[in-house]
Amino acid sequence: MRNVEINVDRGSDVFRADHTRVITRYMDLVHGDRIRSVIGRVMSLPEEEIDDVLGRVMDHFVSRHNCIKTVLREHFDNVSQYIDPGAALSERRRLLIGAHFTMEYSIESAALFNPSIVLHPDQSGQMDGDVRVLMSLRATGEGHISSIVFRQGVIHSSGKIAIDSPGNSTSTGKIIPDHLYAKELFLMKLIEMGCHNHEIDCILTRLDDHFTMDDLESSVRHLLELHQHCQAMKAAVSHVRHLAQANYELSFEDHVAPGDMVIFPMADSESKGMEDVRMVRFVEDDGRVTYYGTYTAYDGFNILPQMLETTDFRSFRIMTLTGKCARNKGVALFPRKIDGQYMMVSRIDGESLYLMRSDNPHIWNEAELLQKPVGPWESVQIGNCGSPLETDRGWLLLTHGVGPMRQYCIGALLLDLEDPGRVIGRTREPILVPTETEREGYVPNVVYTCGALIHQDKLVMPYAMSDSLTGFATFDMEELLAYMDMQPVTT
Repeated sequence: MRNVEINVDRGSDVFRADHTRVITRYMDLVHGDRIRSVIGRVMSLPEEEIDDVLGRVMDHFVSRHNCIKTVLREHFDNVSQYIDPGAALSERRRLLIGAHFTMEYSIESAALFNPSIVLHPDQSGQMDGDVRVLMSLRATGEGHISSIVFRQGVIHSSGKIAIDSPGNSTSTGKIIPDHLYAKELFLMKLIEMGCHNHEIDCILTRLDDHFTMDDLESSVRHLLELHQHCQAMKAAVSHVRHLAQANYELSFEDHVAPGDMVIFPMADSESKGMEDVRMVRFVEDDGRVTYYGTYTAYDGFNILPQMLETTDFRSFRIMTLTGKCARNKGVALFPRKIDGQYMMVSRIDGESLYLMRSDNPHIWNEAELLQKPVGPWESVQIGNCGSPLETDRGWLLLTHGVGPMRQYCIGALLLDLEDPGRVIGRTREPILVPTETEREGYVPNVVYTCGALIHQDKLVMPYAMSDSLTGFATFDMEELLAYMDMQPVTT
């Protein structure tokens, strides 16, 4: 091993979790009897007391949330089935009932970490040598539920990094109705999940090649009526609903800045978190740009590899990755096609890096071993640290290694530009190791990133420290490449 160390400029600014950043969530009391009891207490209040209590609620919360009345109405609708249809309710009573089933959730009360960074889609108005950037982060709150948040800012030609503070309010966006599902992909994923059977075929046969959630619900309701006592049909319905919920579209209003957006778990499959999104600015052969973000959905028991897509950071498509190689955590897409194919780096076996190829960014059936753990610092496992970065010398792939005492460090591989399955260089030692001030946190002894970028011959890497807070590290690209062992490395 080398005795020299690479120079790294650790920025002094860090991003800490801010417990004041809150969103509204529906407070599900689960049991019908308890829901009725709460509603009954509100229904028993005289109208003048309704005005007084609701007034206090609005005084306390209207300045903290945009469109708070809309939220309360939606949450009232969630429990309206427990109210006598003939009951005459004033609008204010409806709002107060909704408030009883609403809670605030502090999205980053526990941590703000595992960042990735991409060029902002709008580069207008920048000074020469400056670039506007967007950074995604994993925000974790009560119950260790992780969501996706963003920050925007500028990397100046001088190397100074200025990230804007988020606004005073947050938005979780709205589900776009009438999202279309492709039946072929839907069936393929059900087969991978081990759910395919006669009952699944009965459900899908009634659907067109492309269908909506309403179409699916119509099919399953009809079949449940026909087979009321068939447990296999009930199980099949549960499987298709679970998968359908994991694929949706989300939109934010035009006035909501990226720093105020929160992509919070919407589906059962991600109910315990949307973890470690790896953003990439993908350029199609015709020049069109799509931003992809691969992440891990977690429901407390199972993980599901997911991908979000956007062109404008206003509307997002959330889709499940499909194919026999679409499994485990930490998949990262290359920023363009190579030899006509999409390519992705993954860790299929939980230990080594693999290169996947596909004609479709959502279907992954081909994988080849790229790199096994070699050095002591990565002897437990090796994984990627975001999408590969294109240089004139090769694809720079940042990696994380786990070694003794479960210490996470960051290193790098260099892949051949034309044949990324060929490793042409690697750092024998890590380029970033937790310092004494970085090693303490929610998960000790960890430095980790989900994506970096190259600007002005510098590698700009946002990175997390012990799953607690986030900072920046900058490397000189020439020095980094010179630090690598450029001899071909066998796997």
